[in-house]
Amino acid sequence: MLRMIVMGVSGSGKSTVGEKLAEALELPFLEGDSLHPKANVDKMSSGIPLQDEDRWPWLDKIGERLTSAENGIIISCSALKKSYRDHLRAASREALIFIFLDGSFEVLHEHMGHRTGHFMPVSMLESQLATLESPVGEPLVFRADVADPIMAIVSQSLEWIRSIRK
Repeated sequence: MLRMIVMGVSGSGKSTVGEKLAEALELPFLEGDSLHPKANVDKMSSGIPLQDEDRWPWLDKIGERLTSAENGIIISCSALKKSYRDHLRAASREALIFIFLDGSFEVLHEHMGHRTGHFMPVSMLESQLATLESPVGEPLVFRADVADPIMAIVSQSLEWIRSIRK
């Protein structure tokens, strides 16, 4: 069984990469943002960064989905801090892998500027980058560069997943 978080700041491509990985691996995909309470969405829409106390109930909901996914699941979640990732690892109760979509401010800003219909304003990118604690070096984390084409990121991620599942 495969439980995976596709993580990174807003605009990194979590949803797109997560959906394509889910399709390739024949697993369900869950957009983690869909589990945010309205109060969180309202804050972020207004350009107000979330605090830890805003995020814990949301992370609990993601953890519940990880636990209840009997045949595996892929969830998009920013998972910006190590404490958040450790919380999700504990909730998963089984090995949890992370695909970390990483990139420069310029590339991420460009990505955010091109998307439509998302509640997160471009102005929030700096706050997210300031909060981000890189997961590089933590167990079961693959780092992908968001400057690469989406299908290259998906292919590299799949290759890494297959290499660790041998």
